[in-house]
Amino acid sequence: MFVRTASERDLVAVKALLVETWHATYDAIYGVPKVTAITGHSIASLRARLTRPNSEFLVADDGKRIGGMAFAAATTDQKIILLNQLYVHPDCQRQGFGQALLEEVEACFPEARTLRVEVEEANAPAIAFYRSKGFLPAGNIADCGGGTLIFEKAIG
Repeated sequence: MFVRTASERDLVAVKALLVETWHATYDAIYGVPKVTAITGHSIASLRARLTRPNSEFLVADDGKRIGGMAFAAATTDQKIILLNQLYVHPDCQRQGFGQALLEEVEACFPEARTLRVEVEEANAPAIAFYRSKGFLPAGNIADCGGGTLIFEKAIG
């Protein structure tokens, strides 16, 4: 498996990955109808990320398929990077895809000092993953009828 910058040719596969991963992650939390309604990851919105300034759109590719993706961007404070998305296909979880994506995100922003991620408080596997990678609780946001936890990690 290798991590690389996403390209136009990856967008259909990334969209499929996001839809499947969102259902696997959030159906039990929000219910299938709500997840179906909010998983409209359009090719146009993904395409816009390819050229967004001060950001990185990455895929983890095992040579047969895209098993994971990450998108991160600098905030208004260039020292703080927001990891907007890090999703690994359920069949590829616990195989190093998430770790590799996270390491590449950190390497892509050498001037940054903080990596921040927001996680649905009911998403225990994601919380455990980020904690195992050195992220610490940094606050929360009331969101989507539930709560979103903020985690941060010192980098650089």
